[in-house]
Amino acid sequence: MLIQLEELFTINNIYLWINFGILPFWLMLIFIPNSKFTQFFINSILLPLILSFAYIYVAYQLILLDEPLLNIFMLYLNLDNLYTVFATESFLLIFWLHFVSINIFAGSWVSRDSIRYSIPRFISGFSLILIYFVGPVGILFYW
Repeated sequence: MLIQLEELFTINNIYLWINFGILPFWLMLIFIPNSKFTQFFINSILLPLILSFAYIYVAYQLILLDEPLLNIFMLYLNLDNLYTVFATESFLLIFWLHFVSINIFAGSWVSRDSIRYSIPRFISGFSLILIYFVGPVGILFYW
């Protein structure tokens, strides 16, 4: 049973599930930010819980199965080591999970503030689209 689950939870499958799974949350933030449904799902524990389970599983795969733990800290020595560490798929997926988590946090923050301070809808929607595509840099437009 565990071997079947391990075959299901490959690095590529987790990457696809995270990307396709985060899209409905972004679409809710962009198109229906005032909805109670959106506020429940964005501000509840559900999304951080899913992302943290994925993060823990990938970290387990990275630390115990793929790479020795000390090799990961070699990235601080020079740029070539950073390139080598990012060549590891599981480390790259951990970075992507960080990026997606920070993105959705920044998007929910902008959405809540735009509702609270009555920011025009097109400004907050444009800011959310920028945050989705360029990450937290999109917050600069909002401020």
